[in-house]
Amino acid sequence: MKRINLTLDEVQAFVAVAHAGSFKGAADALFLSQPALSRRVDKLEQALEVRLLERTTRRVALTAEGREFLAHAERGLAALRMGVDEVEREVARRAAILTVACIPTVASALLPRAFARLAIDHPDVRLRMLDEGAPEVLRAVQSGEAELGLSFTGASHPEIDFQPLLTEDYVLALRTDHPLARRPGLSWRDLLAEPMVAVAGDSGNRVLIDQALSRLKQRPVVQFEANHVAGALGLVEAGLGVAVVPRLALSMGAGAALVGVSLKQPRIERTLGLITRQGRRLGGPAQALVQALQSELALWPSTSLVS
Repeated sequence: MKRINLTLDEVQAFVAVAHAGSFKGAADALFLSQPALSRRVDKLEQALEVRLLERTTRRVALTAEGREFLAHAERGLAALRMGVDEVEREVARRAAILTVACIPTVASALLPRAFARLAIDHPDVRLRMLDEGAPEVLRAVQSGEAELGLSFTGASHPEIDFQPLLTEDYVLALRTDHPLARRPGLSWRDLLAEPMVAVAGDSGNRVLIDQALSRLKQRPVVQFEANHVAGALGLVEAGLGVAVVPRLALSMGAGAALVGVSLKQPRIERTLGLITRQGRRLGGPAQALVQALQSELALWPSTSLVS
């Protein structure tokens, strides 16, 4: 079967002439010159290898083939317009929903507070938070399920842009009535006799801590585990042990009965950043959210903002 190449401009030109009954009327409707309009119709007829219009000095009439093609062309253009309308509606719907993926530490308080700031200036935007582990946050951004993510992994990923927001250290979370709570700082050796609460072995926090402690001859023994930092802090607050957590976890949303003490030898840090698909430009609400996050983080002097 012979391949016929038609352009949308050519089909629209033909339909406009058929409806107007003249090249002048069609040219005016399409804001084209008559020669330009005529060239489009000529190209269409050459591609189809058939006369669609009978031209006289007074009028333009459809041939039998022209009437047949007009019916198909009108249906095709109508279907195309419907398709464009559907896409525009879907784009508008997606633009009205801002999906953000974040690690649980951020989900506990930082992101809700930033959402609250955003809602003041963008009350019509629907906000959706995906609170997952670091690998799931990265996948959500890669797949496009989330427009942006907040995590401490992704800086070296080839398909991800990573914008650092803050650097925070890990501290020992313990009850305020614990004997070690009065110490200005602790070494990991000080924790050898303490019952430890930790997050699950496959979590980003646990991996980071285990890597940092891999050279120590003696390491604290984990006695209790929780999937997320919030659960670990709950166990600490119940008096079951102590836990090493990011400082941000204690700064935002932790119970008043807990305190964080600095750890050294080694000192462990992580950098929280904004992750997006490489080269993607954020929409207006997403940009406003980033500003809200930066404003919220500035209120917490226990973290180090990255400029």
